[in-house]
Amino acid sequence: MLKVGDVARFLADFAPLCLAEEWDNVGLLLGRRSQRAARIMTCLTVTPASAAEAVEEKADLLVTHHPILFRPARRIIDDCPEGRILLDLAAAKVAVYSPHTAFDSAAAGINQRLAEALSLADVSPLRALAPSAAAESSPAAALLGSGRYGTLPSPASLAAVARQLKKFLRIEHAQVVGDGKRKVRRVAVGCGSAGELLGDAIGLGCELFVTGEARFHACLEAESAGVAMLLVGHYASERFGVEALAAVLADQFKESKVWASGRERDPLDSI
Repeated sequence: MLKVGDVARFLADFAPLCLAEEWDNVGLLLGRRSQRAARIMTCLTVTPASAAEAVEEKADLLVTHHPILFRPARRIIDDCPEGRILLDLAAAKVAVYSPHTAFDSAAAGINQRLAEALSLADVSPLRALAPSAAAESSPAAALLGSGRYGTLPSPASLAAVARQLKKFLRIEHAQVVGDGKRKVRRVAVGCGSAGELLGDAIGLGCELFVTGEARFHACLEAESAGVAMLLVGHYASERFGVEALAAVLADQFKESKVWASGRERDPLDSI
């Protein structure tokens, strides 16, 4: 019988926990390693909707990109949404695992998949993992680290890159810093809210930085540095990753039912 601990070990190898940012909370966050894992659901964030789906669909393990219990908790009670969610999951015996920034930075993680979606060549991390740690965690050490950058097959307009990304991410809109007609070739990507990687992209001579969301002043910094930005939305920049992770788990653990949440939605919409 497949157990939660078996899946947790696979995930810790697939997305080595040493890749996680120091401030992050990754790994098995709730549940018993000895518990069965016959039904596994992935999601981007544990919300009332995705948690209810996991409970109602009798999931044994919930693999969420964004960790629940992100900050230290002094108490877990039903006076707050996170407390209610945790109590409901625990009562239904749903374990919770979060790979978060370890999955962002893994050799087959979200940023690598974004780079591949743009057909970037000569892909490298914007911030590479220290050589000693990389050697210990994966043979694909050259692809371990935060963000990615590489070159497009040929120069393309900012508008054309946006169209390609919107098709891949199944979104209708993206925000842009820069002229849509401008040609770019050296491109950096950072899923989620990766504005802290902008300086790395600038320093490496990138002409375009793609991320989910960024602060206003980061956009001004990019504009001042002559670097274009594409903001595709935090949800869109990562949701495809948890769908891909569900496929990876389904292939690895064929005896289990694995699916990506069908209920979670981007909280932001256009009017």
